[in-house]
Amino acid sequence: MDFTLSPEIEDYRLRVRAFIETHVRPLESQPAVFDEHENIREDIVAQVRAQARAEGLWAFQMPKSRGGQGIGVVGMAACYEEAARSPFGPVMFNAAPPDDGNMIVLEKILKTEALKERWLQPIIDGKVRSAFAMTEPKGCGSDPSLTYTKAEKKGNKWIITGRKWFITGADGAQHFILIARTSDDARKGLTAFLFDASQPGWRIERRIPIMGPEEHGGHCEIVFEGLEIPDEHRLLEVGDGLKVTQIRLGTARLTHCMRWLGLSKRCLEEAGSYVTQRMSFGETLAQHEGVQWMLGDAAKDIHIGRLLTMNAAWKLDQGDFARTDISIAKIHVADTLHKSADTAIQLLGAQGYSKDTIVEWIYRYARQARLVDGASEIHKMVLSRAYLDEGQDFFRWGL
Repeated sequence: MDFTLSPEIEDYRLRVRAFIETHVRPLESQPAVFDEHENIREDIVAQVRAQARAEGLWAFQMPKSRGGQGIGVVGMAACYEEAARSPFGPVMFNAAPPDDGNMIVLEKILKTEALKERWLQPIIDGKVRSAFAMTEPKGCGSDPSLTYTKAEKKGNKWIITGRKWFITGADGAQHFILIARTSDDARKGLTAFLFDASQPGWRIERRIPIMGPEEHGGHCEIVFEGLEIPDEHRLLEVGDGLKVTQIRLGTARLTHCMRWLGLSKRCLEEAGSYVTQRMSFGETLAQHEGVQWMLGDAAKDIHIGRLLTMNAAWKLDQGDFARTDISIAKIHVADTLHKSADTAIQLLGAQGYSKDTIVEWIYRYARQARLVDGASEIHKMVLSRAYLDEGQDFFRWGL
């Protein structure tokens, strides 16, 4: 692939960079704009979002016909990375999880314009937030086949009973994608549904405390006690729930990588600025060989991650599923984010460990990267199976 960005994408990238510098990064040093979960208050987000939309920097992942920018996955990789140079950047462009992944899958699989207007367009327009309800306390996480939440059909409705947890963004979300068991079939036992927060028969049990800062809406435990979902709000066919999760999580995993690379670069920016000014034993820290090794090693891994991510993005744009490419990128970039934050804290010293910089926020946030959307060990299993099946073809060039 040619890594040169088109003039259109480069223009978007530079405009996103300028927007982050002007409208988002200044917020990081204003304690009054934060909520109790260490995120920017939603009323402040709404103001900045309005500005982003006015400047044509909105919903890069959606078609222009739906109010997005339609720049493809490669364009998303370039812009999401720039957006995430502040942890609070992606949400300002409607490019943050879980809405990002939900929009992508709903745009692909909703069958009618009426359904898209009902369930998709309000998310694109930023009028509602959404959540993806799959993970469960009894085992459904990296292995969706361990889903115990049931959907039983009665007439033209499905009755939902069960429990989900660690559902990102659920507190305050309006539109939900739900994965539930509809049969005991090993491959076709799951089905995907849509439901609205206003429907009775479900509740948020609790907002689960976590070690890191939270996305808007937190990570919630949800209980279903007879939620009724009309059959017309089923996604794809009965038994296609696993297919829906695969469609959603493929691109969503890669968009995580895009954002994590932006955060990784921000960590090195903070550290690089400090070590070029901080004096130690008659010279700047940047002149010490050990410091150079640390910065160089982290910069190397970020660059590798960018190449892996862009390669997978290019394959997705060509119509390939890029499953192994996404798994490789996910493993490497998750490790790189943690390494970049850890390196920055070490170089910044006590300042990095304090809340005077954004690095300690990123460090706590980074630990989830090796867990979300498939633990790193699961992705390594995927790669091992692919290699054993394909042999030397595993290393083929191109699609």
